[in-house]
Amino acid sequence: QVQLVESGGGLVQAGGSLKLSCAASGSDFSITIMGWFRQAPGKGRELVAVISTSNDRSIYGDSLKGRFTISRDNVKNMMYLQMNSLKPEDTAVYYCAAGSAPAEMQYWGQGTQVTVSS
Repeated sequence: QVQLVESGGGLVQAGGSLKLSCAASGSDFSITIMGWFRQAPGKGRELVAVISTSNDRSIYGDSLKGRFTISRDNVKNMMYLQMNSLKPEDTAVYYCAAGSAPAEMQYWGQGTQVTVSS
């Protein structure tokens, strides 16, 4: 079993930056990727970015690469999402997740709210 706890969300003005953190505990040898997803009000959950636990290769959701950067600290069992040039449309609950594929994430955090004001 794996537990994931997000932190770092909040209110920021458009154009600003936030850094989300995800603390992982426990273990599951089937996990090969970790990632961030988000869900805006009235919308479905969408992929923000995922990163491989073996080689740190990453994949980003459409139009997010260049503004968002995903990273991991294997020693601290932490994952991060640096978000720059934030836009009001980035407002959502952001979830940390872990699993074997983007469509097969077995573990989820409780989410952290990010609100970008115009």
